[in-house]
This record gives sequence, C-alpha cells and structure tokens, in this order.
Amino acid sequence: MVQPMRKLSAPFRASQKSPHFLVISVSLAVFAACASALCGQATGAEKPSVNAGEDLKFVVIVSRHGVRSPTGKADQLNRFSAQPWPEWTVQPGYLTEHGAKLMTLFGAYDRELLVSERLLAAEGCADASHISIIADSDQRTRETGKSLAVGLMPGCSVEVRALAEGTADPLFHPLEAGVGHPDKQLATAAVSGRIGANPAALSEAYRPQLQALEEVLSPGNSSQPKTAAGSSAKASLFDIPSSVAPGRGDHLVELHSPLGTAATMSENLLLEYIEGMAQVGWGRVDSIKLRELLQLHTAGSDIERRTSYIARVQSSNMLSHILDSMQQAIAQKPVAGALSKPADRLLILVGHDTNLANISGALDLAWLLDGRRDDTPPGGALVFELWQKKGTAEYSVRTYYTAQTLDQMRNATQLTLANPPERAAVFVPGCSDANYACVWSAFQSTVRAAIDPDSVK
Repeated sequence: MVQPMRKLSAPFRASQKSPHFLVISVSLAVFAACASALCGQATGAEKPSVNAGEDLKFVVIVSRHGVRSPTGKADQLNRFSAQPWPEWTVQPGYLTEHGAKLMTLFGAYDRELLVSERLLAAEGCADASHISIIADSDQRTRETGKSLAVGLMPGCSVEVRALAEGTADPLFHPLEAGVGHPDKQLATAAVSGRIGANPAALSEAYRPQLQALEEVLSPGNSSQPKTAAGSSAKASLFDIPSSVAPGRGDHLVELHSPLGTAATMSENLLLEYIEGMAQVGWGRVDSIKLRELLQLHTAGSDIERRTSYIARVQSSNMLSHILDSMQQAIAQKPVAGALSKPADRLLILVGHDTNLANISGALDLAWLLDGRRDDTPPGGALVFELWQKKGTAEYSVRTYYTAQTLDQMRNATQLTLANPPERAAVFVPGCSDANYACVWSAFQSTVRAAIDPDSVK
C-alpha cells in the first residue's frame, strides 16, 4: 500500500514560487471520434470533441513538474564552458515563479477541456471533492500540484497530498524507498546490450550534437577567458571517460560518458529558454539550435530510463496503482491500491520526467510533439482517459501525451481550446485498435503484463 500522505492546502494565487519534480499527470483531453484511423491523433490546432456514443468517466494525468532551476552544481559544469553558467533566483531544483504560472495556465486549460468533455461542471466548487492530486515530496512537485489546482479549480479548496519534504515516496521513487529487489547485474546488461557493450561508442553516435554543444560552450571567436575559473584550458566533453557498471545505492546502473554530461547541459539550456531568460546559452542558442541540442537529453533519457528492465522495475508500482484507481472508477466502490476516491473523476500525479520515461519504456509508448521525439519537458503529461459506451458496461481507454510548446512556455501563452498545448495520440502496443482505443480488459492485461509484481507496494 502507498504510505500515508501529508495534506497540503492549495493556495488561491498563481504567483507563488514552486519547486522541481518529475510529475506524472494524466491528461484530461478526449480524442475526437473519427471516420478513419488517421483521425486518431489530434494536432495542436484541432479542438477536441466528445466521442460519439461514449461518456468520459475518469482521467488519470501523470505530469512532470513545471519549470525549475538546474539541480546540479554550476561549478561542475563551468569547467567545460568558456563562461560561467547563469545563476538562478531560486534554490537548485526549485520551481520558479514563471514555472508556477505556466502550470496554473495548464490547469486552467485542463478545466476548460474537461468541461467541454462534460466531466466537470463549468462553474462552482462542487467538483473539487472529485479531484485527487498527489505530488512527490520535492518542493517543485508539491508547488506544481498547488499551481495546477489554482488553475483547475480557482477559488476552490483542492487537496494536494504529499509526503514530508525529503521523504522517499514509493510511488515516484520506488527504489529509493526500498520497494522490490532489482537485479543490478541484469540492469547493467540491459543497458550494455543497447549500446553494443561499448559506452565510448555513444560519443561517436552523437558526435554532431556533441560538437554543436561544444561550440556553444566555447565558441572560437569568444573573447572570454578560456574557463570560468580562469585556467588556461577548458575541459572538453570528449575528454570525459566512458564506462558502464552496476549502480550504487538506489541506482541500478552507473553509465558515464560525454552523453550523460551533455544531456544535463542541454536540459539546462532548455530551462533557460522556457524560463524566458533574455540570453540562452550566452546568446548562442535559439529555438532551432535548442531542438538540435535536446536530442542529447532525449538520447540519454532513452538509454538510462526507457531501457525495458529498468523502466519496468521503476514504473511497476505507479502503474499498478493507476490500474487500481481506474478499476475503482468503474466499480464505484473502494478498490485496494487505488490512489483516488470511488467518486473521483480526475486523478493527477505530479512527478518527474523519470516517471514519464519509465512508464513509456515499460509500455513501449512513443510520441512526436513540437518537433521532438519522446521528449518530456516541464509540465508535459501522459494522460489516460476512461470512456464508457452509453447504456452499457463496456469501457475503453484512450492515451495521449500533451505539453506546451517551447514558445508557449517561454512566452507564458494563455491556453484555450482554440489555442491549446500540443498533444499526440499514443498507441499502446498490445491493446490499441486503429482508433488508438484499448478495450478495458485488453488495457488491463497489457499493463499487468508490464508490471513486475515484486516491485509493487
């Protein structure tokens, strides 16, 4: 069972500062019913519409936290750059004020969308009691949950549940919380098998992107000192030694390579861009360059988080509780393991990009959004919708991924049904039909097959 969670009251203002996390949020939008299979994926410009002959009954949103400051120490990265990395106004890993605003905008959009899908009422606070929001214990995830609540139910009291700061939550960090008995040797073999048992080869596989990042870090015509510390020569990403070995502590695998450091740097550049900083990458990174560099982060995440064995043991606990919550919504009576209440219509899990990557790796999910494959930017969410065929006991599940575009985040663009965040219908191998829908029994079987029973608490 999930550990008891400390209750937090949701504030009624959008201008709060919030921390960082990997949020798991299940999106509330519904796929339009289409005459052809090609209509299964809605573009950002399309307005979602109610599926004919079906009612939306329950939605699970697994969301990443909003925009945060970098989590690492700047001095560890400064030795690779000609100029020091910028300082942020909040503590490392904390949700920024801009990040909180973006999540409030996303929550307001979710409200408008769910009202259009007839899951929530257009006015009033009555639906607040039918919403459960659970956040990881980090500041960035807790504050993201509160910001979503402000946008979703303005002026209403929506409970945001979370463990105490610094507590390892088995829902979001099962290994750190001591759930299961993962095999680190097997995890290492799984990663090694995906890179030809040669971690050094990653530098060659991503050499063009690594060289592009090197040019950002130390351009040839820079008049700045060679290093932030003033030494005569800065370190090169290509000088980082490569190795793969079983991990220590709650880490399954220790993979070291230039790609790992570059993945962190490219995400930090992303954070600068979507935070709205005047200069990104010392003025050398625009949106086009950023998309190129983000391939480094996506590649690193794919290897370290989406590798099947790792993804399975790290996502099983969350997936099991999501299934129990959806089963409870069908039964309309308590089900052991459910995270929500029997009468709930919406469950939001606010976690990290690791949670999204783990779930997608375990279920073999993929998407293409805003010109990037399988990316999990701040605020991005994987959404599971439970639909019931009118007048029957037949249920189906539709899955999609949604995120604000880079420029929507940078400019804090108001989100509406006419100007929505982007979303992509997600095909679930093993159960999706030509319209991207899974009948409930097939969805259950597919997810259960991906769950490691030893990794569930």
